[in-house]
Amino acid sequence: MSSLRHIAIIMDGNGRWGLKKRNNRNFGHKKGVEVVEKIIEHCIKKNIRFLTLFTFSTENWKRPKKEINYLFSLLENFLKKKISQIHKQEVCIKFIGEKKNLKKTLLSSINYSEKLTKNNKKIQVNIAFNYGSKNEILNTANILKKKKLRFTEKNFENNLFTKNIPNPEILIRTGNTKRLSNFMLWQLAYTEIFFEKKMWPDFNTNDFNKIINKYHKITRKFGNIDGK
Repeated sequence: MSSLRHIAIIMDGNGRWGLKKRNNRNFGHKKGVEVVEKIIEHCIKKNIRFLTLFTFSTENWKRPKKEINYLFSLLENFLKKKISQIHKQEVCIKFIGEKKNLKKTLLSSINYSEKLTKNNKKIQVNIAFNYGSKNEILNTANILKKKKLRFTEKNFENNLFTKNIPNPEILIRTGNTKRLSNFMLWQLAYTEIFFEKKMWPDFNTNDFNKIINKYHKITRKFGNIDGK
């Protein structure tokens, strides 16, 4: 059975789901947050140590300003209302991505959430917000150059946003779209990828368990013949 420490998810389909149900993309985003809470709780039960959620990409700035503002408010309100409960669950919150261009109030909530939960050990939830993998890789290269470090795999990984986080064993993308969309391109080199037809607001713990069960049946070879 393959070990499982880290699951990453591209939570796609919120807007389309909202348009289908209420002709309102923001309604889908709101429902998507409810699914996030359930998946975090389920990961705790499954003893999964790391969960990374792709919530807002560097490319998402191209969306209508009204939708962007709603997404930012949704995250800020979630942190303000839920951070005490998250802390009690021993969840560590970490944001990966660029913090520039974010509203001061949102940035304050992000920094407070990270500081409050930094010593929690049950699960680390990485929120990929204002995140783009190409940008991360270029920034890392510049850091190595500035520090005058050799361009080695170890040095590179030690300066990514995901420093000290194991690479995901599983990537799930909902919404019936089969692409990576500039998400964790370095970290996903040997990740098992599962594309799910359901849109994120319809995704549930049964779907999650089915993917985990499929993963455990995979022999991960990492370039070898027998997987050893």
